[in-house]
Amino acid sequence: MTTVLLVHTVPLWRASLASLLGAGQGIDVRTSEQGAIRSALAGTGPDVLLTDLDCPDALDVLEEVRSLAEPRGRGCPLAVLTRSDRPRGLRRAYEAGARGYIDKYRPVNDLSEVMHKLADGGRHIDESLAFSLLQVADMPLSPRELSVLSIAERGETVSGIAERLHLTPGTVRNYLAAAIRKAGARNRMDAIRRAKEAGWI
Repeated sequence: MTTVLLVHTVPLWRASLASLLGAGQGIDVRTSEQGAIRSALAGTGPDVLLTDLDCPDALDVLEEVRSLAEPRGRGCPLAVLTRSDRPRGLRRAYEAGARGYIDKYRPVNDLSEVMHKLADGGRHIDESLAFSLLQVADMPLSPRELSVLSIAERGETVSGIAERLHLTPGTVRNYLAAAIRKAGARNRMDAIRRAKEAGWI
């Protein structure tokens, strides 16, 4: 029996995905919302953690999973449901150590097999996502640099970014300078333009 912890912030979608997964042979589904992952991972814990990169707060879910990975001491394979046109989410999933990348437009008949494969220590990348994932793996900006740049793209000031991310203004300037350098840009606006054209933000 493979136990899957499904994390989703939309109750209806969570229930629908849980029903779909639970129909698979040898699959036991547990569910959780963002913010309650730590308690859901306590005790015996699940064999696979699955989340949907299109759900609200998906990036916060990935950050929470990433922060819990080392303290837990044992790896719980992370799998994400996504699409090829979601480079930012793919990047965050890659940084969080995801071992399963499942295209939301794939057939669902072998989804349980993918869960068993991940639980047994394997990896899974749907062919339709392989090229996008390769591009993401080569993306030079760190998750924090992407966060700073994406907030700057909305017109926020350095002080505003610092307040939102609980950083000092000097640290934000350092992240912006690094993003500009890594993107090969002339200034902040050029870095934002290049990042948007590349699909990073």
